[in-house]
Amino acid sequence: MKRIEHFNFGWLHRPPLPPASCHCLVVQTETGVVLIDTGIGMHDVAAPQSRIGPEVIEAAGFRFLPDVTAIRQLQARGIAASAVTDIVLTHLDSDHVGGLSDFPDARVHVASEEKDNLDSGNPRYTPHQFSHGPNWQTYAKYDGNVLGLASRQIQTSVDVDIRLVPLFGHTNGHYGVAIHNNNSWILHVGDAYYLRDELTNEDHPINELATMRADNDKLRRESLGKLRRLTERTGVDLTYFGYHDITELPEDIPLLEDVA
Repeated sequence: MKRIEHFNFGWLHRPPLPPASCHCLVVQTETGVVLIDTGIGMHDVAAPQSRIGPEVIEAAGFRFLPDVTAIRQLQARGIAASAVTDIVLTHLDSDHVGGLSDFPDARVHVASEEKDNLDSGNPRYTPHQFSHGPNWQTYAKYDGNVLGLASRQIQTSVDVDIRLVPLFGHTNGHYGVAIHNNNSWILHVGDAYYLRDELTNEDHPINELATMRADNDKLRRESLGKLRRLTERTGVDLTYFGYHDITELPEDIPLLEDVA
């Protein structure tokens, strides 16, 4: 049995920008459960000011909704926190890692460049979200490819090919996460774009925000170009999506107006 499901584990909304999701994946087999990113967690809901800080909360428009957290939604499906064996992260921004402390026994997989970015003291990160001491597993060696892109295979408890694909720029160690599924690939591009329209409109207004938030805007734009070329290829069996674009959520996932 292998099941790959889409979830939304958090909401951000800072008008006049549209609401933004925390679009994550859950990979479930008989041997374990893997989360791809974790959204906003229960500890964030309980102590947002100390864990994230007022400036980040205001800038991103964090919404603290306990029933939207990963741990609450998994429990509602009958999946205990202890069943989550592994968490794979696109990067370490606060809206992607808030759920880590809700699954303290899980191994946390991340690219070595992104862990180095955290350890360097980059002020974009919120150290209190890592104070529980995650069980870090870092990856530095390319050992294969996904649709022609270099990749690093993740070692998890589930018998599923999960790979990190470099999409640098938003952060210095930002990676997409690719999952092999029935002879095709699912690619979670993280924050390589905020809105899918960026792939077809190089001058999209959201570029101003993306540029402001990028560790390296030149690399961010190069990563967008890489995604454009990949998604324009014919004969490619690929499903892809980003973290924040609500138009990419499955129709059965409630929107902010339904849960706030």
